[in-house]
Amino acid sequence: MRTRHIVALAMAVAVFAAACGSESEPTTTMTEPTESSTPSTPPTSETAAPADSPEPAASGELIRAEVPRDTAPDVTNDEIAALVAGNTEFAFDIFRVAAAGGENTMLSPHSIATALTMTYAGARATTAEEMATTLHLRLLDDRIHAARNELDLRVTAEPPQVPDDDSQPFTVNTANSVWGQPDYPFLEAFLDILARDYDAGMYLADFANDTEGARVAINDWVEEETEGRIQDMLPPGVLTPLTRMVLVNAIWFKANWATQFEPDLTAPGNFTLLDGNTVETPLMHGNVTMPYTTGDGFSAAAIPYAGDAEMVVVLPDAGRFEEVAAALSSDELDVTVAGEQREVDLTMPKFEFEAQFGLKNALQELGMVEAFNPPPGPGTADFSGITEGSELYVQDVVHKSFIKVDEQGTEAAAATAVILGLTSLPQRATLTLDRPFLFAIKHRSTGEILFIGQVTNPTVG
Repeated sequence: MRTRHIVALAMAVAVFAAACGSESEPTTTMTEPTESSTPSTPPTSETAAPADSPEPAASGELIRAEVPRDTAPDVTNDEIAALVAGNTEFAFDIFRVAAAGGENTMLSPHSIATALTMTYAGARATTAEEMATTLHLRLLDDRIHAARNELDLRVTAEPPQVPDDDSQPFTVNTANSVWGQPDYPFLEAFLDILARDYDAGMYLADFANDTEGARVAINDWVEEETEGRIQDMLPPGVLTPLTRMVLVNAIWFKANWATQFEPDLTAPGNFTLLDGNTVETPLMHGNVTMPYTTGDGFSAAAIPYAGDAEMVVVLPDAGRFEEVAAALSSDELDVTVAGEQREVDLTMPKFEFEAQFGLKNALQELGMVEAFNPPPGPGTADFSGITEGSELYVQDVVHKSFIKVDEQGTEAAAATAVILGLTSLPQRATLTLDRPFLFAIKHRSTGEILFIGQVTNPTVG
């Protein structure tokens, strides 16, 4: 029996530049590795170049932080719930701005929030306040990073194998990295937070002398961490010789449906676009037992994966897509709690597309303003937690994603879902996704939204 997979990948990047004119002299530094490095200095590479070497370090050389990742942070369930609640609000905020054009859209709020929270570790004063408000951070500063570490550990934990169930449970892989200019004075305390709570090592990137080489090295890392699905993450020109640091988060998700779609039942059908025109596209058909609910102007269902994840689909009534999308909240996506188990006659299009965003304008619209304003002067960025003085600002935040849905799947977990959840035959329902719809991929036990998007035209890749 063939297995069904959905592969979804996304990542976010925050880019920093050193502003001209700063004369501050930081006392704690991250330097290019040398043979004379001692334990009192920031961590060094095992293959250090001689201190008098005239050649700049090659972009992509890894410098591991001395602080190991905390794999058992002391974080309570209430703290995780508060973090996820804030992440959910941020997910809807950023999605509404990104999806406003009415095109196929998908992004990973989990990835974006991770990259920005890494950045937040170095923000101070009003810059930090604006970032905390935009990200809906509800924990004290000394708890935020430990909580995000614990959330990542829970989301990426390998699900337990159910006895006599040969289906493959979902996989979520995440990775973080920091890319910094050799000899630039990064504060050790900032790098320690990234190492301890984000497992992020520092890579050397010679933005000043080899901007293109740094871009290629970062793109190669992203491509490797996303199983080749995200290529050319950073387009030419997004980095400059004044860039000093790039923080990167990558996430790769792969899951089997709990109940397969039978490939023989896939057939061409009409999908109605927002303008009323129709396009012909392959539509998959199946009967799936899952939580299903209706609300004011929409129907929604939570399609289960094998393991601790689900795809929530929200189908607005004809003519009400913009209204429902604008009002989308956790209530519509909480189908697992609110919905009744129904046997749903499900019709769903195959689709595959990429999406790429420069999120600077979106984040400014949401209230993160100072971070993008070059110092010096009033109302400008304060990242003095990254390097002493005020010379860094965010140049841009770039996000790219990919999703693919097709007929591949397995029946093994479908039987498990029925056996575990049903004591009698459920009432039947019909959900036909033949017009624009919204979707979110959620980690079920924490409620974290890993990906959120909309499909307005499944024939556009």
